[in-house]
Amino acid sequence: MSLSKTPLFDVYKDYNGKTIDFGGWDLPVQFSGIKEEHEAVRTKAGLFDVSHMGEIEVKGKDALAYLQKLLTNDVSKVKANACQYAAMCYEHGGTVDDLVLYKRGDEDYLLVVNASNIEKDFDWMKSHVFGDVEVANVSDDYAQLAIQGPSAEQITQKLTPTDLSEITFFKFREGVTLADKMVLISRTGYTGEDGFEIYCKPADAAHLWRTLLEAGKEEGILPCGLGARDTLRFEARLPLYGQELTKDITPIEAGIGFAVKPDKEGDFLGKEVLKAQKEDGPPRKLVGIEMIDKGIPRTGYEVFVGDEQVGFVTTGTQSPTLKKNVGLVLIDEKHKAMETEVEVQVRKKTPEGKSGSNTFL
Repeated sequence: MSLSKTPLFDVYKDYNGKTIDFGGWDLPVQFSGIKEEHEAVRTKAGLFDVSHMGEIEVKGKDALAYLQKLLTNDVSKVKANACQYAAMCYEHGGTVDDLVLYKRGDEDYLLVVNASNIEKDFDWMKSHVFGDVEVANVSDDYAQLAIQGPSAEQITQKLTPTDLSEITFFKFREGVTLADKMVLISRTGYTGEDGFEIYCKPADAAHLWRTLLEAGKEEGILPCGLGARDTLRFEARLPLYGQELTKDITPIEAGIGFAVKPDKEGDFLGKEVLKAQKEDGPPRKLVGIEMIDKGIPRTGYEVFVGDEQVGFVTTGTQSPTLKKNVGLVLIDEKHKAMETEVEVQVRKKTPEGKSGSNTFL
């Protein structure tokens, strides 16, 4: 089966992009190097192609009631031109997906969902439609760039007459002229740094990519790939669907309980389970670990206390910022305390191959 490609695929080679299969997409894992790109975002700026993300429109008089039933957060609190982070859950509390909602108007919303979940999410949303609601998968209508880092606003401001300082965190503006193209721009991101996500026509993506990189040369901007995106989001403790969030992991267990509002008006899918977990505590909790011995705690590695398996690694790496081997572990709630020493079974070795670690988040 051939891999999907974003509108920027043919541009990658001009910047020495090395591509990999990422959930059925042919995407760049790096350009100049993961650590160099990571450092650029933390100290200067980086530009990412995130056009593989999905966009789903929800419109109609009953759009708000529908989204309140579907999402864990309280959509009624969102004002026009503002964004909200939320999750969609199954009745048992497991996660369908996490997403960002954009409110264009009282009857007009845009949901940005994970690339690997577009079809699943769309089918799930269609199966729960009621009343005057129209749901449309408009992913092919958009390309998306993300410029992230301390210099992101300074660079982007060179290319638009719009005062970007007026677009505050989790706000957006449509109809913005950027490098002579019309875009939707939001102050959002997936790196833990300041920055913007830019939604444009697919035909305009290459022009915006090249123009932003040219505009940011003085500031040291770099094109960035999936490798740095993953280490950046991991350091910021932002969950990745398929690892920190799955159909078997609830938002409460994954540490995004702030996006679950059991007391909002009306019911929503998964409410009973999530409400109980918020009130009584979840059976498992996502914690951070720092390795004592050598070895990196890779995704899926089992975690032990003595001879008892108490959890597993969801994500692990050598943190470019901390210069330490660290990971996130979904662990039985009774072992969540700080300074609890656990063992990670590295590469499925015998017990003697386990590496000691301490929770640090």
